[in-house]
Amino acid sequence: MYYGFDVGGTKIEFGAFDKNLQRVTTQRRPTPTNDYQALLQVLADMVKENDEKWGCEGTVGIGIPGIEKSQDGTVLTVNVPAAKGQTLRADLASKIGRSVALNNDANCFALSEALDDELKNEKVVLGLILGTGFGGGLIVNGQIVSGKNNVGGEFGHMCLPLNAWLHLGENAPIFECGCQKKGCIDNYLSGRGFELLYAHEQGESKKAPEIIQAFKDGDEQSILFVEKYIEMMAMVFGGICTAIDPDVLVLGGGLSNFDYIYEEMPKRLPRYLLSVAQPPKIIKAKYGDSGGVRGAAFLNIKSA
Repeated sequence: MYYGFDVGGTKIEFGAFDKNLQRVTTQRRPTPTNDYQALLQVLADMVKENDEKWGCEGTVGIGIPGIEKSQDGTVLTVNVPAAKGQTLRADLASKIGRSVALNNDANCFALSEALDDELKNEKVVLGLILGTGFGGGLIVNGQIVSGKNNVGGEFGHMCLPLNAWLHLGENAPIFECGCQKKGCIDNYLSGRGFELLYAHEQGESKKAPEIIQAFKDGDEQSILFVEKYIEMMAMVFGGICTAIDPDVLVLGGGLSNFDYIYEEMPKRLPRYLLSVAQPPKIIKAKYGDSGGVRGAAFLNIKSA
């Protein structure tokens, strides 16, 4: 049995998956915000409960909005204060008496999609999240590419490409990122960035669904903004795809539900690829909000 935890700032989602990778249990608990020992206990209790339910010791994987430092195993995270600076993986393993896998939630999202029956034979699957932030995960032959420092897939903290910057015009905004740097893609291509750019250009704040609805209703300003934004997206995707050359590009996050992206990206992306390159298949994430917990459970799939 494969156990997966998606640990977020407000809730912990648990899923148990059988040998056919079918979900057989779903549980949710509030995240202990500032109490690390309480956080460990909640995770351990859910493992014990499901061990007893299924009559086995399931493998355990955790997805978290953060990064485990390769040097000492401590967790760098903002959204889960209780886990910040703690050796979560090692401490939980000690508490439950078995090894624990841990990875960034975006990597878990990408792994979940890559191991779906429709994609499991694709060699390189790139998952990108257009949500509150912009990030993703790279899966090669069914394995997460985390890199030396576990920062593989942190595309949101690359600088906005020059062509995309120039595309925004003379009055292009310079947004400061939570990583303490400026000009990170995260603040331009995310759902939040979509709203920030609209406010900058139009002089009024609107939520992404409002902007998209106005675009669908034929509002001229919204149409101009969306067209500009989609072109910028193609420029950014072009650079990433040139470096990674994926077979499939899977989009997740709230903004990924904007179907116009899938109409336009196959037409626009080739302009920003090398002349010998064909664009990857571009699809919407199949598992939505469940992707994190599925991917966390599947962190152990190769070693189980």
